[in-house]
Amino acid sequence: MADACCGTDTPAKPLSVTEPAAPPAAVWQVRELQAAAASGLLLLVSLFLPGPWDVVGELAALAVGAATFVPGTLRGLLKGRLGVGLLMTIAAVGAVVLGEYGEAATLAFLFSIAEGLEGYAVARTQHGLRALLDLVPSTATVRRDGIEQEIAPADLRVGDVLLVKPGERIATDGIVSAGRSSLDTAVVTGESVPVEAGPGAEVFAGCMNGAGALEITVTATAEDNSLARLVHIVHEAQERKGSSQRLAERFAKPLVPGVLVLAALIAGLGSLFGEPGVWIERSLVVLVAAAPCAFALSVPVAVVAAVGAASKAGVLVKGGAAVEALGKVKVVALDKTGTLTRNEPVVIDVVTANGSDRSRVLDVAAALEARSEHPLAAAILAAVDTKALTPGEGVEAVPGNGLTGTVTGRPARLGKPGFIAAGPLADDVTRLQDAGATVVLVEHDGDLLGAVAVRDEIRPEAAEAVAALHRQGVRVVMLTGDNARTAAAIAAAAGIEDVRAELLPEDKARIVTELKAYGPVAMVGDGINDAPALATADAGIAMGAMGSDVAIEAADIALMGEDLRRLPDAIAHTRAARGVFTQNLLMSGAILVALVPLAATGVLGLATVVASHELAEVLVIGNGIRAGRRKHLPTHPALRTATAHRAVPPLRVPVQPTAVDVDIVVPAGRPLLPLGPAPAAKPQGGCCSGCGND
Repeated sequence: MADACCGTDTPAKPLSVTEPAAPPAAVWQVRELQAAAASGLLLLVSLFLPGPWDVVGELAALAVGAATFVPGTLRGLLKGRLGVGLLMTIAAVGAVVLGEYGEAATLAFLFSIAEGLEGYAVARTQHGLRALLDLVPSTATVRRDGIEQEIAPADLRVGDVLLVKPGERIATDGIVSAGRSSLDTAVVTGESVPVEAGPGAEVFAGCMNGAGALEITVTATAEDNSLARLVHIVHEAQERKGSSQRLAERFAKPLVPGVLVLAALIAGLGSLFGEPGVWIERSLVVLVAAAPCAFALSVPVAVVAAVGAASKAGVLVKGGAAVEALGKVKVVALDKTGTLTRNEPVVIDVVTANGSDRSRVLDVAAALEARSEHPLAAAILAAVDTKALTPGEGVEAVPGNGLTGTVTGRPARLGKPGFIAAGPLADDVTRLQDAGATVVLVEHDGDLLGAVAVRDEIRPEAAEAVAALHRQGVRVVMLTGDNARTAAAIAAAAGIEDVRAELLPEDKARIVTELKAYGPVAMVGDGINDAPALATADAGIAMGAMGSDVAIEAADIALMGEDLRRLPDAIAHTRAARGVFTQNLLMSGAILVALVPLAATGVLGLATVVASHELAEVLVIGNGIRAGRRKHLPTHPALRTATAHRAVPPLRVPVQPTAVDVDIVVPAGRPLLPLGPAPAAKPQGGCCSGCGND
């Protein structure tokens, strides 16, 4: 570790899902600490030995303690690597040459303690992440050729039928083909609310099955499932360096040869003008005092601890740079669809006209939307009996407006107000739009049948998350491609005052750039449609990224679950981690500044400097581990049951638009929909019905 702390270590071995995560040894089982204990015992015994035997005891203590770092130092030196171990080795050899055997033994004893504690601390912080892979069961039950058999998870193949009994963990990713159950997904998403899983549901490795039995079609091998990818990405993320870590390394690497030159100058110049023995001894003390190990370790240990703790809470932070970027954030830009809302629109109201009934309005609308995959179509189809549905014929999209076709042999249309005249439903359309709903009118054989109101419901935790961001002093802005009325309603319910509506992806990226005038900006989106804005922001955050390779790769930070409260948690956690970085840098820098002149002027001897230096290193490591505390990543109480996500009460917002106290900004030249003339089709986003939804 002495060389590793100065950036000369070899790359970490990649983590494998097929290898068990052996826990780090207990403190008393660490080889370096065992050697340190033996060295200390021999050093203590030498104090009571007579005559020349005390020297034998001191040399024995030196040999045992030095065995923990000298061999590695010599191997590194042969490869051209200079590390702190080299400074300690030279100091120990110099002390022996000067006859200060006790001083040399003390140096080896104390440095071996620091080496052991350092290695143990890093192993502890890395083990928590590596142990995630042990959540995969040791065996998996599969059905092959009609025969059930138990195999190792590593032997699973794509297409296998995995049988999961109640209370078992899922061995790899897959799609439920039979059975229903509830799953505890906390290990991969950080959410405590069980998720209902039935045929067609996607499930992930490591999740705990509830009371039902499931048959799952395997979609990923053990080496490539979501849990293995998560651990691999975080393992790589721990190697990514932020500005603080780069600063520490830029300072530490040249310091080792610099210290050697300084010590040589002190010894040479001092010998010219004073007693050679005194100044040579002081130069050896300077070698130890200026060792930059504590400075170089000040940030990496904290990064490993912070990233590991966040990953276990469902927050994937991709390295030290992302920790620092998120910890500095002063403005958070939130996408609406899929971030503040569920991206699962539902029909909230049907208004009829000209004597039609609700079922006829929905049947005609569903017939036109039968083959559409847009969320608006899915909401309408979910409100009817699709088994008895006869799809419309000759259905065509009118870009930016709606659909036309033939239903039961007669012409039919579905679309936005303006494409179809609202007539007697004008007041109802305005009322529903003011409540944040997207409204489409339905016409059959030239007669207006009614209006269908669809709304993407706001997440129940959105207001709580926004309030937490405000308490942190973070400015919150909502960015959406949806129309201004819908944006106003969602913003009012979430407690957001600054709303930018009717935006194209390039508009969002431009606004993120403008928001940087208020401080570092974090953009929260789905990681795909909002890619330009995510890339432009200081910190890009993907929401609900579990199972999405694209979302994870696109963002600096990924919230693996769907709980928006993890956003202020992540900011608080990274702010605390940045505080630890700063403390460690200042502490280790102050140690160097204080010890070097005291050593050079002879105020401090070798034993005192060694003790001070190694104690300070242990303090820096211990403080760095504090970044791994989950104080700011609590387990939140459930806001809803797993099956209640389609039955959220409607938004409680004022009917009159003037009562919605939000600032709405619409790009120049883009009128507030649906009051102006029908806009041209949007080049990105939008839907077949011209609703303006993003």
